[in-house]
Amino acid sequence: MNQVDDLAEILPSLLPRLWRFGLRLARNKEDAEDLVQRACVRALERRHQLQPGTSALSWTFSIMHSVWLNEVRARQIRSRASLEWSEELVDTVATPAGSNPELKVLYWEIMKAVDELPDAQRVVMLLVASEGLSYQEAADTLGIPIGTVMSRLARARLTIGQRFHNDGRRAVRSPASREAGNMRDPRVV
Repeated sequence: MNQVDDLAEILPSLLPRLWRFGLRLARNKEDAEDLVQRACVRALERRHQLQPGTSALSWTFSIMHSVWLNEVRARQIRSRASLEWSEELVDTVATPAGSNPELKVLYWEIMKAVDELPDAQRVVMLLVASEGLSYQEAADTLGIPIGTVMSRLARARLTIGQRFHNDGRRAVRSPASREAGNMRDPRVV
């Protein structure tokens, strides 16, 4: 039995990660459910396209991203046709630090900052930082060069860092980011 034949057996184990990614993309529980369902159906219908050696998870993330982009485009067309679309944020993502209120607040502020990123940066941030994909896996998933992934991720991190700096909050920084921060142009405030 090869990877293509195994997809139907593998897919259920991927559902928690697909659900999490779908929820972060769609920002709405019902839309995320639809997105995950459409991505799984498409993956099963096109399982013959899964190349040997390709991660089933990355491949399914790629399908989900494609389905989501199609939905975004359809929404834009509907909005031009004066059809209203209502989005409602769902508070379903569990916090890893639920016992510490300060960390919980910081966690939600970071998630809100990620949600407010432009879509291209947000998707890269979700794949790399949330889902743990390598830069190359994220590039393959999105069908873009690895340099574009690195650039979008850098801009996303800079945007989030500036947001916390501008809000007067002290963000937790690694030694490497502190060192990079010390090399900023002193003329830039």
